[in-house]
Amino acid sequence: MIHVVFQQADVEVIKKAMELEESLSGDVFEIKDEWGVGPIAGLDTSEGWDTRQNWWREQLTDTPYGPDVVGSFDDRETVKSIKAWLSENEKGEAWIWMGQNQHDVTGYYWLMPQLREFQGRVMVLYLNNLPFLNEKGQLFYPWGVHDILPKEAVKAKKLARAITLSEYEVDPDEWKKLSDENAIVRILEGGKKIVGKEANFYDAEILKNLTADWQKASRVIQNTLNRMKIKTGDVFLMGRVRQMISEQRIDVTGDVTKSWKDFELRLKTAQQMEITGV
Repeated sequence: MIHVVFQQADVEVIKKAMELEESLSGDVFEIKDEWGVGPIAGLDTSEGWDTRQNWWREQLTDTPYGPDVVGSFDDRETVKSIKAWLSENEKGEAWIWMGQNQHDVTGYYWLMPQLREFQGRVMVLYLNNLPFLNEKGQLFYPWGVHDILPKEAVKAKKLARAITLSEYEVDPDEWKKLSDENAIVRILEGGKKIVGKEANFYDAEILKNLTADWQKASRVIQNTLNRMKIKTGDVFLMGRVRQMISEQRIDVTGDVTKSWKDFELRLKTAQQMEITGV
């Protein structure tokens, strides 16, 4: 078998689970893009794909990662490798692991129609509204696959089921609907229901972590990531910070083109907001 995950941290959990359970042994493929944000219209065309890549380059400019990250992987090539393995191993299965979050579910919607020819051999393990045990033996509901312990991942193998023919008919329509809508933000509302939101969806979360005192931008982003319930990545959050700076909704001091530790942020004072009309 092979395993497919949508987040880097998931890879380690699955590999450690293999050490505990030999029957899980197999290569792990990671779909690396964050399909919960950014344009997704026309991704089956070179123009649509380039639009998304260029959007990510813009987001990654002046970040610790740099715009070259965009060219460091191609999820389309990963899909080709998955399909090649399934073709060469006629009795093998691909197990898709999903946590209850928009990152994984949107990745699933993008991926699964491309594996339709292998119906019956593509399994899904969706940790949807299911309790697991943490390190203290307490029950909790994980957000992502990497939130569970490797021994719990071994238990989770019982959840594996084949993607049904009906799902191969219905789920691609969901992806088409999302693509046609082409919202910049997508969130999970429950089950596998993904809903599009405006680009400013996370702005309130960022503003809640600002005060009238100066804070390093890196601290603001980290606090926001730790406290927000509907999560997204740090790059997109910083993109929204820059947008709010340009709209004069946030005060900034320092060089925003350097490290996130090199500039500071604070809420605009009531007087400043009144003067600027923000």
